[in-house]
Amino acid sequence: MENRFKKVMLFGLGLVLGLSLLAGCAAPAETPTPATPPAGAPLTATQTPVTPSPLTPPPAAPSQVASPGAAPSPASLFPMEITDQLGRVVKIKKMPERIVSIAPSNTEILFSLDLGDRIVGVDQYSNYPTAATTKAIVGGYSTANVEKIVALNPDLVMATSIHQPKVIPVLESLGYTVVALDPKTLEQTLDGITLVGKITDNQAEATEVVNGLSKRIKAVTDKTAGLTSAQRPRVFYVVWYDPLMSSGNTTFQADLIQKAGGANVAQGLSGFATISLEAVLTANPELMIAGDMSAGGANFQFVSNEPRLKDTTARKNNAIFTVNSDLASRPAPRIVDALEAFAKLIHPELFK
Repeated sequence: MENRFKKVMLFGLGLVLGLSLLAGCAAPAETPTPATPPAGAPLTATQTPVTPSPLTPPPAAPSQVASPGAAPSPASLFPMEITDQLGRVVKIKKMPERIVSIAPSNTEILFSLDLGDRIVGVDQYSNYPTAATTKAIVGGYSTANVEKIVALNPDLVMATSIHQPKVIPVLESLGYTVVALDPKTLEQTLDGITLVGKITDNQAEATEVVNGLSKRIKAVTDKTAGLTSAQRPRVFYVVWYDPLMSSGNTTFQADLIQKAGGANVAQGLSGFATISLEAVLTANPELMIAGDMSAGGANFQFVSNEPRLKDTTARKNNAIFTVNSDLASRPAPRIVDALEAFAKLIHPELFK
């Protein structure tokens, strides 16, 4: 009983001294609490999360005190500043809970990180996974509808370089947070996945996904990295047949062909570019890979039946194949599926 009385007295004395000290100090400026915006209204620059006063919560019990090195809570991670893949510095005010994706690749990345429940809108071409098709549609890939995006009141919009000229500036002028991914290689695709994990506080999931994909990439490149130029078959990838288009440098397909052990006949072109039939004949591809949604699509039919291609080595050896264009053109986890498919087509002797 005596010990208990002493503890009570000491607590009371400490409280009195603490209040006296506080009374003698200048009061800190109060952070105004922002009003809740109406549904659909964009946040303004002044509507930032309010940091609670350290005097407000009661002292944590010993069992609730975070141990040194413990992972920070989501609230402590935000706001954060990141640099997206367009080189833009973007401030993420709070953990995103309402996300709109205006590119199929971004949608696939978000779902791969188990963020489907936070996605409120997607572009019309976001068809994978199946759950993506149940989300609200906010226009096409290159024709995103700003009004529909605003109506969903997102706290994060995931875009790409195609949206840089018009869509991103408009959304940012309305106060919305936009992060853009713009990978050109498999490595940059993995970087994009890591970035999405960071800004959504899903770092653990992103690390798991990236580590798994990295192992699969390495399983391919371990077998192809040492190939000589003579051991690399000439590959012609068909993006579209009318006009005839292929994948030059700084494209996903160029990176896939190189990593899979081939030599891209369109490497001298820049980006996705038209290519003359004469240039293809001069290059004389040993394999032709058509990017089609399904086997025997329009691109495949063209390279299989175009009379002027009949003397190419690929046609003579019946080395004409189809790879799902969604896999080969979206910088998302499934692009590693495309790498494995390319490797098996280009070097069946190495990947049986």
